[in-house]
Amino acid sequence: MGEMIYHGKVKQVWSTEDPNVIEFRYTDQISVFDQIIPSLIPRKGESLNRTSCHWFKLVKEAGICDTHVIEMNAPDRVLARRFDVIREPGAISRDQENVFVPLEVICRHYLAGSGWRRYAKGDAPAEEFGFEPGTKLQEGVKLPKPYLEVSTKFEKFDRLLDRQEALEISNLTDEEFNAILDIVVKVDAIIETEAAKRGLIHVDGKKEFALGVGRVPVLVDSFGTLDEDRWWDSEAYQRGEIVQLSKEFVRGHYLETGHHSELYAAREAETEEPPIPALPQEIIDETSTLYADMFERLTGQSF
Repeated sequence: MGEMIYHGKVKQVWSTEDPNVIEFRYTDQISVFDQIIPSLIPRKGESLNRTSCHWFKLVKEAGICDTHVIEMNAPDRVLARRFDVIREPGAISRDQENVFVPLEVICRHYLAGSGWRRYAKGDAPAEEFGFEPGTKLQEGVKLPKPYLEVSTKFEKFDRLLDRQEALEISNLTDEEFNAILDIVVKVDAIIETEAAKRGLIHVDGKKEFALGVGRVPVLVDSFGTLDEDRWWDSEAYQRGEIVQLSKEFVRGHYLETGHHSELYAAREAETEEPPIPALPQEIIDETSTLYADMFERLTGQSF
């Protein structure tokens, strides 16, 4: 029997009989704004695992990069290669192999979510997203080219980093850092092509990496799901309407109720955070259906 090594916001990591292999177990928990919601979403864990394994398979078949996946051993579980995790910033040596990279890479294709909120508040100008200076942008506009951001992995809250700090925290070389960014763009090109076949727009998403033997980048964790990525309906978008088909649907509930405003006000004031309320049953049901339906739309497989 394995032991639980780590319990994240929505998944668990367990040891196995092989010290070089771990098991990811996807739960039905759901989180937003770095808070775990006290409501379970039936079928969510299975949807996440099977969807992510689908994308890992396509990446492997395309020969884009190495991945950590060994085998999906249950609908909500996957066996994966184990990498050392070093949480102290800058502590990974330049010759260390088989180690987790302490960064998240976000790739945006449309102006949405926190990217839109930064622009709307005046914290990020149009040229930051690839437009001509002074261009007035609307929420949901397609970006001229993929926009890459890097954020922290082991701090209490995700924090965007400039290139210099990202290199300092990870101790990657410029070449290794560039290789990871290049992989993200190539992986997203596959996702965009596949999603478009089924009437979906891939808005943005995040990826995580490790360095394997020879410090070759290895794609790890999960991606291309409703938790890591944002999706819109293509037909609705062509009509000028944004129909959310991702966890943004749940985020929207807490934005409307005012919890988001209260939460971030508390964080800015460094006071106690308000606990996140449970979801209404109708949103639980809608969200569960969404996770199952989106698995089928993203993969073309039956749930």
